[in-house]
Amino acid sequence: MWQPFVQGRTIGQSGSEAGVILLDEEHCEGARITLERDGGVAPFAITCGIYGWMVHTRFFSEKEDARRAYEDMKQALDVIVQSIPFKSDPDYDTKMKATTRAIGEFVELFP
Repeated sequence: MWQPFVQGRTIGQSGSEAGVILLDEEHCEGARITLERDGGVAPFAITCGIYGWMVHTRFFSEKEDARRAYEDMKQALDVIVQSIPFKSDPDYDTKMKATTRAIGEFVELFP
């Protein structure tokens, strides 16, 4: 489900937080997560997003904390992107509300 973003060619490049990209992965269902070091705000930053839905960034002072959070966030993003319904789904409206709620809960769980 998760693969290196653009075959890993972004590793070592500058990321959205002006840091050096250490990890950068994309989910086949439309999400991305990136770990950077030495950005403009903090020693480590994780930026993630679900295409067309949200972008969220967290900051860390310790590499190990950032690495753990990166893995936890990947798992949570996986659950959310797999729950996004197709417009043809008969329960589309109900599932859309659940997806919106799950995104809000993600942001609260990973402040």
